Amino acid sequence: MMGDRLVDQGALFYEFLLEEHVPGDHMLRSINRFVDLSTVRQHLAPFYSATGRPSVAPELLIRMLLVGYCHGIRSERRLCEEVHLNLAYRWFCRLGLEGEVPGHSTFSKNRHGRFRDSDLLRQVFETVVRRCMAEGLVGGEGFAVDASLIKADASRQEGVEGTKGLPPELSSRAIDEYLAVLDDAAFGAATVVTPKFLSSADPVVRWTGAHGGQAFFAYCTNYLIDLDHAVIVDVEASTTIRQAEVTAAKTMIDRTEERFDLYPERLAGVTAYGSAEMLGWLIHERGIEPHVPVFDKSKRRDGTFSREDFTFDAERDLYTCPQGKVLQQYRRNFKSPRTGITKAGTRLYRASQSDCKDCAFKERCCPNAPARKVPRSIHEGARDIARGIAKTDAYATSRRQRKKVEMLFAHLKRILGLGRLRLRGPCGAHGEFLLAATAQNLRKMAKLIPMPQPAGAT
Repeated sequence: MMGDRLVDQGALFYEFLLEEHVPGDHMLRSINRFVDLSTVRQHLAPFYSATGRPSVAPELLIRMLLVGYCHGIRSERRLCEEVHLNLAYRWFCRLGLEGEVPGHSTFSKNRHGRFRDSDLLRQVFETVVRRCMAEGLVGGEGFAVDASLIKADASRQEGVEGTKGLPPELSSRAIDEYLAVLDDAAFGAATVVTPKFLSSADPVVRWTGAHGGQAFFAYCTNYLIDLDHAVIVDVEASTTIRQAEVTAAKTMIDRTEERFDLYPERLAGVTAYGSAEMLGWLIHERGIEPHVPVFDKSKRRDGTFSREDFTFDAERDLYTCPQGKVLQQYRRNFKSPRTGITKAGTRLYRASQSDCKDCAFKERCCPNAPARKVPRSIHEGARDIARGIAKTDAYATSRRQRKKVEMLFAHLKRILGLGRLRLRGPCGAHGEFLLAATAQNLRKMAKLIPMPQPAGAT
């Protein structure tokens, strides 16, 4: 029997509980257990006026942003539409059925204003990390660090040559931020090399062709994760050059110890973090085992002897060549002691010309020089320690576990949709990376910690 025709007739009274219409296995219901915004108002209090019209609740804006980043909703206009229509989103944002969704311009005003000035997104991220620690998801013994390229909101066609600089008539928020970070080690001061191209829309971004295809403007998101459950314990934005990534890694390690009292025993990373300076910092200053491949370009490819063919004697502070001859820094005493350290952070050990002149191996050692010189980094001892660690089983385990950070980057781009930034400038990139890392940690807890069973359930 066919049912009755549908009649559009409004009822006078409704009995509707939003709680009952959100599925028990919905991701937002699981995430909601770990969202604590109780300190947001206290943190933002100095940035609000004591008089005037009441503003949109900051907790609502943060919850809406978390919804967007957890579900890959990149547009704030679309986010407002989705929250307006989706019952689960309304429930998570504490809006009910009749709550008014704020306009998209409210997000811009707050993200570029008080959220940025108060570093609120950093505070929210660290609150989630502390919850991960409280739930036992952070071991604190082994960390991994890595960086990934994220395309910037800058057109390839609108770049200008770096040697020409930016036109003086240009003015924008991104340019003001560019001038503010020229001395920042993660951005402008990362290298003295003039960029090949500058973007007039966002001068901080770097032109890179690291993906092997067309070059593009990009930022780097740097993750420091705990190897137990791949919880992100810190995140930092930087330019797309190795020096900036290494500096960001140092910043994250120091900040993690300061904020969370986490002091890892070992750090896994790729070769970019295996420079002599970085290894020396990890071993001698921080006491951390570097489970990192050593970055060493001393190997010669022309058939002549490399540095590894010379034997170093630490007690006598000299090298011995394959013929048994001695290479020293100095062969006479000076009234004023000299360190012998070059600008590149190395010491030069030289053989005497008389030893090299009639040597049978001269063509295989120094065919184009009267005597052989062997440079040795002041952190070469740390390199030797790292080479020894690379032969252990623990190193092999760390190398396998390091892939967890690569999986987080894949999740960031494919699931959360952060393949390209929407905000410009270092502050915009910093805010987007913090929100994305917060969403990933929340999703991690929702996945690993089961929902409590209702009373009476079996």
